[in-house]
Amino acid sequence: MLENTSDFGLFVLGGGPGDPELITLKGYLVLKRAEVILYDNLINKELLKIAPKDCKMVYVGKQPYGNYTSQEAIHELIKEYTDTHQVVVRLKGGDPFIFGRGFEEVLFAEEHGIPAHYIPGISSMQAVGLSGIPLTHRGISESMWVITGTKKDGHLSSDLNCAIRSKATVVIYMGMRKLEEISAIYQNAMLGDMPAAIIQHASLPAQKKVLCKVKDLMVAAANAGLTYPAIIVIGGVAGIIHTPEKKYSHENL
Repeated sequence: MLENTSDFGLFVLGGGPGDPELITLKGYLVLKRAEVILYDNLINKELLKIAPKDCKMVYVGKQPYGNYTSQEAIHELIKEYTDTHQVVVRLKGGDPFIFGRGFEEVLFAEEHGIPAHYIPGISSMQAVGLSGIPLTHRGISESMWVITGTKKDGHLSSDLNCAIRSKATVVIYMGMRKLEEISAIYQNAMLGDMPAAIIQHASLPAQKKVLCKVKDLMVAAANAGLTYPAIIVIGGVAGIIHTPEKKYSHENL
């Protein structure tokens, strides 16, 4: 379906979890020749500086639980700008194919005869490692469940009920409004003492992390002043104590 290489069309690009140096080289090279960038709320604005000075920047962000540009409007902008420009970049936070609706935009482009290209990005769940939490660790976790805390209908994914029956690390995106429900599910399964962590702004200087038991997620988040966007990690890996050296710079972009 997707073309591997091309000089033109729509490029659905993952901007990574926040630190601009975590963008891929392929993504950097596409931004260097972008003519139009349709960018999200969660991308680091430093990435926009990579593009040529005459590149048109169009904000199409979605504030969590707030104002947003509809997906239909974004599709129309994709069509409008690819009709008149060679390199249109749809710049999204994290990875576009992990709860980013990037594949919807690829499908829309291809349905309208627009060459579409996917460029992966580092997801925020991978960036939790920068706070000292591995997603897997020998002897503790052999697998992962990656779950959305907010489906299209606003509900928490029912997959969590299956995930808690395994020994896998559970990673929940967009779940900060579901902390009480998440805790209740674990407590009802007699797993309220499972280690948990919440990481906000992973990879950025403003990163915050709180460690707790899953039954205490709501209280721990409130006491630490954590809000969205944040990643919730549940499982034995959240109980491993490790504090990595913090590094952040972007002078070379």
